[in-house]
Amino acid sequence: MAVIDVYEQYFAAEGEFNGVARRGALVLLAADSSAGHVSYEAAVSFFPHCSDEDFAVSYDAYFSQTLYSAPGRRSKKREAMLLERLRETVDGLAAGTGVRVMWNAPLREARRG
Repeated sequence: MAVIDVYEQYFAAEGEFNGVARRGALVLLAADSSAGHVSYEAAVSFFPHCSDEDFAVSYDAYFSQTLYSAPGRRSKKREAMLLERLRETVDGLAAGTGVRVMWNAPLREARRG
C-alpha cells in the first residue's frame, strides 16, 4: 500500500529559516501500511507563501517524526489518538527552528484520507 495522508492542512506560519521568511506551513499525519506493518509519521514543512496562490512547498524546512511503527494495520482509534496530539508534536518538531505554525490561521480546509 502507498503512503496515505491521514490528515493534511495548510496554516499560516511566522518566522525565518535558512535566511528565508516562512509564511506558510503544511502539517500532516501520514500512514504507511504494507506487508502486515504500519507506521505513522507527523511532519511539518514551512514554506515562503509569498501570495494567496503560492503553495509551493520547499523541503529545506521539513521536519518529521515517526510516532508509531509496529506489526498490524491502520486503526481509526490509533489515528484519532495521534491526531489529538498532532499540534503538540508539530510544535515540538518546530521548536528551535525559528518558525512556528499559526494554528488559529488555517489557509485551507483540512483534508483527511
